[in-house]
Amino acid sequence: MGSLFRSEDMTLCQLFLQSEAAYACVSELGELGLVQFRDLNPDVNAFQRKFVNEVRRCDEMERKLRFLEKEIKKDGIPMLDTGDNPDAPQPREMIDLEATFEKLESEMNDVNANSEALKKNFLELTELKHILRKTQTFFDEAEHHHIQAIHEPLGTDDALGLLGEEIGRGATQAHKLGFVAGVILRERIPAFERMLWRVCRGNVFLKQAEIDTPLEDPVTGDKVDKTVFIIFFQGEQLKSRVKKICEGFRATLYPCPETQAERREMAIGVMTRIEDLNTVLGQTQDHRHRLLVAAAKNIKVWFIKVRKIKAIYHMLNMFNLDVTQKCLIAECWCPVGDLDRIQQALQRGNERSGSSVPSILNRMSSRQEPPTFHRLNKFTVVFQNIVDAYGVASYREVNPAPWTIISFPFLFAIMFGDTGHGLIMFLFALFLVLKEKQLAAKMAGSEIMGMIFGGRYIILMMGAFSMYTGLIYNDTFSKSIKIFDSAWRPGLNEYNSSAMDLSNYRINPAYATNGPYPLGLDPIWAMSINKITITNSLKMKISVIFGVAHMLFGLSLSLLNHMHNKKPLNIYFEFIPQLIFLCAIFGYLILLIFVKWLKFDHTQTGQAPNLLIGLIGMFLFQYESPCKPRTCWYTGQQGFQTFLVLVAVLCIPCMLVIKPYLLRKQNIQGKPHEYRLLNGETTDAPEVIHHEDEELIGSIEDDVEEKPFDFGEIVINQTIHTIEYCLGCISHTASYLRLWALSLAHAQLSEVLWGMVMNVALSINVSWLAVIMIVVCFGFWACCSIVILVIMEGMSAFLHALRLHWVEFQSKFYKGEGYQFVPFSFDTMLAEYGLED
Repeated sequence: MGSLFRSEDMTLCQLFLQSEAAYACVSELGELGLVQFRDLNPDVNAFQRKFVNEVRRCDEMERKLRFLEKEIKKDGIPMLDTGDNPDAPQPREMIDLEATFEKLESEMNDVNANSEALKKNFLELTELKHILRKTQTFFDEAEHHHIQAIHEPLGTDDALGLLGEEIGRGATQAHKLGFVAGVILRERIPAFERMLWRVCRGNVFLKQAEIDTPLEDPVTGDKVDKTVFIIFFQGEQLKSRVKKICEGFRATLYPCPETQAERREMAIGVMTRIEDLNTVLGQTQDHRHRLLVAAAKNIKVWFIKVRKIKAIYHMLNMFNLDVTQKCLIAECWCPVGDLDRIQQALQRGNERSGSSVPSILNRMSSRQEPPTFHRLNKFTVVFQNIVDAYGVASYREVNPAPWTIISFPFLFAIMFGDTGHGLIMFLFALFLVLKEKQLAAKMAGSEIMGMIFGGRYIILMMGAFSMYTGLIYNDTFSKSIKIFDSAWRPGLNEYNSSAMDLSNYRINPAYATNGPYPLGLDPIWAMSINKITITNSLKMKISVIFGVAHMLFGLSLSLLNHMHNKKPLNIYFEFIPQLIFLCAIFGYLILLIFVKWLKFDHTQTGQAPNLLIGLIGMFLFQYESPCKPRTCWYTGQQGFQTFLVLVAVLCIPCMLVIKPYLLRKQNIQGKPHEYRLLNGETTDAPEVIHHEDEELIGSIEDDVEEKPFDFGEIVINQTIHTIEYCLGCISHTASYLRLWALSLAHAQLSEVLWGMVMNVALSINVSWLAVIMIVVCFGFWACCSIVILVIMEGMSAFLHALRLHWVEFQSKFYKGEGYQFVPFSFDTMLAEYGLED
């Protein structure tokens, strides 16, 4: 099981790196991912550190890459991901990268500026084309009304007729009508029209026409709907007002000739220019596309290189410089078993940099608690995350994760037990596991789906265990399956081989059977109205058995912690009394359950004792008379149970008093306090390994204050711990009854859903109607089963199983007061950015 059972042995090391080799050595350590650096400059501002300029250069390169990435995504160009993971470039290569990114950004800015200018010009020409086309229609209508007004003078009160008359007289009169033409956003037309009417007091005439095709905004690239308008007025004052209103509504005005010939000539010129612009725009877009395609081939690799460079300089900023300014000093936590690999990485870094002075790695002694490090894979990491969500294991503390791999899905399955629903969950998780490489990138974009995908292995385990418990419960979509012949035999006076209806039959357990059913519950119980009686009794007892066994196992793991920490007082005056207290009460209850199952059979119906009443009577010392053996059903039971209660009561002062007394006695006798070092030994002062670094190492020892002996605090802590354990044994055992309650709720909800939906369709006698109803009801039943019984009930059972592990199980041995080992690793860093291989 390796380091999954207990944290790896960790040590604090000191690194001496030559300045010219520091970059390459840190790069190799980042590729290795086994070193966690300590910040030796915690009081130094980030802007005052040695390599702040290099970090800023990396930030600037990242900004340029993000700009290129945005432009690539904007054009929908796929970014090539070859899966390459290049090494961190040498510092001298930063100049080449900066020059490349600067050139690309400059070219893209020039192309974007030219493209925007061309698109703006194209938009203006397009709008002018529509203005000339629409205004020609306006003038044609006005001419038509002018001719109509000549032949029908009585109809000249029409506005267009008057406008036509004015246009007709415009060649001969000096005070002819003026007009302006332009385009405006379509949604601004109503407000624009009201403003013209109010400001000009109705002395202008507005004519508008919508542009059929949306136009592209040259800045944002969005499609916008616009409208062509022409405003007729008389006088310079109205002209000034109209132009100011147009400016306020951001309408674009264009020159429009007065005569038809001039308008036609201008339209021809506009069309020619639009065709030329289309050619130039196409060439510009082609050039932009080529630039982005070339950048898309390398942008992933560029991101990896830049972020590796930036990470290296961030680490170098945590180092100290010696007095000669030629050597960098670092401190780091690393696994003891990987020191040789770390030395080899440092050697490779020296060779890459060409340094002739080797890097030095010294182990140091420290009273600081090292970080916790467990080696995980993609299967075990999800169970470790469940444990770490409660608290990271203290250094070298027993890790609950190995046991959680089995106990968590099993306790979940006891609550969820249904073969059909478990099969759905299992197949869903199996699909995620088999397609994990294809789905990894897609699921990472969604927080919820990413969480489900990350827990695919635990869902797979929960589905598999639920299928097993469903077989034990003989429950598949609320229906029993007859795998073997039923072992039940009815009474001879009630048996009718020709017709026998068990739908309202209460099975009498006094009848003989053909022996036990080979696997799980006999399917005959599903046909009986007293099914819930037997299943309730069975599931409740199973919940108590597994609950007490789970707590006993957790308590046994605390013995391993005490033995590893070499604390005999905790073994003799905590673990042993706790074990006796739990076994004397609830261990005895489990023993009674098994004895009751073995002793009483169907011939002794009504004579079996009630265990709950018996347990209450055990604590109250109340027993019935021998003629009514409901609480006393074996010889010497009263005396033995009285002995167990007294032993359990005596364990409380043993846990409460003896350990604080002995600790106080040791303190009075002047025995040194125990300090646990990296190797688990106890000593007065840590060993100094390298005498030439005594001053530095001494400062490391002084940052952990020695806590003075406080007898009052020890008594209070021991009292709280004792009361919490004694009351917790009772409340935690009752808490495991949720296994029974949720299993019952899941089974009953599944049965009700089947009865209210599928039974309705199956009870129809008309064949064609029955087929339709079965299809409709089956779809509704399937959706409700997945949403309610699989997803919602599954989430409920998951949370309850989580609580049973965090509170009832881990509280027996797990403190979770450590902190995680977070090594400097390029793989971890790139995974956070979504650039992992």
